[in-house]
Amino acid sequence: MKILVCISSVPDTTSKINFTADKSAFDKNGIQWVINPLDEFALTKAVKLQETQGATATVINVGDAGTEAVIRKALAIGANDAVRVNTDPKDSFSVAKEIANFAQNGGYDLVLCGKESIDYNGGAVPGMVAQLLNQPFVNACVGLDVNGSEATAVREIEGGKETISVKLPAVIAGQKGMVDEKDLIIPNMRGIMSARTKPLQVQEPTSTEVRVEGVSYDSVPARAAVKMVAADQLDELVRLLHEEAKVI
Repeated sequence: MKILVCISSVPDTTSKINFTADKSAFDKNGIQWVINPLDEFALTKAVKLQETQGATATVINVGDAGTEAVIRKALAIGANDAVRVNTDPKDSFSVAKEIANFAQNGGYDLVLCGKESIDYNGGAVPGMVAQLLNQPFVNACVGLDVNGSEATAVREIEGGKETISVKLPAVIAGQKGMVDEKDLIIPNMRGIMSARTKPLQVQEPTSTEVRVEGVSYDSVPARAAVKMVAADQLDELVRLLHEEAKVI
């Protein structure tokens, strides 16, 4: 079985987010980059399938040279090899198109990824990849078993879970629960050393088409000061909620 795992390089959740002076772009200075956590669930699942079914796992990232440290971590976790499409991702479509173009002739049985990245939270790439490849797609997957040419996926729906059977090849977008959090792999020294020698292919993008362009960015407004109202001032509380907070 051949598995392609899509990973995104995202800011660590403790990073302070800033934008450039003209608010036209995200300011990358001082940012610590990590594997998108939802992609890490998918990567761990691919490594588990290596162990149980002899699968091979290739990692793909669409990004510039600055993402290579994150790619090497994915190799240290257990991926066999990696490819980086050498471009600064502009929108979901351009990313999906590069992934699909690479996967098209790779003979992959499964394309695994997180359901969204934690930076822009677009959630569009997995479905676009499936559409471009004309393959079945399961989103929000919290469980996955593969038996020959068929996969059984469990996904979250409103009020419960749904079990779906799909024929391979297919695209599966996972989330927390695809594997147990305790099973997430922390690279050891052996994995880190072996990652240095694993193949990392760099290829140029096949297209420059961009369909969505960010115009400007704004930070979340600072939290307003808190007004304290005494327990016996019910009339004042109602007035503030009505006139200032405008919630009643």
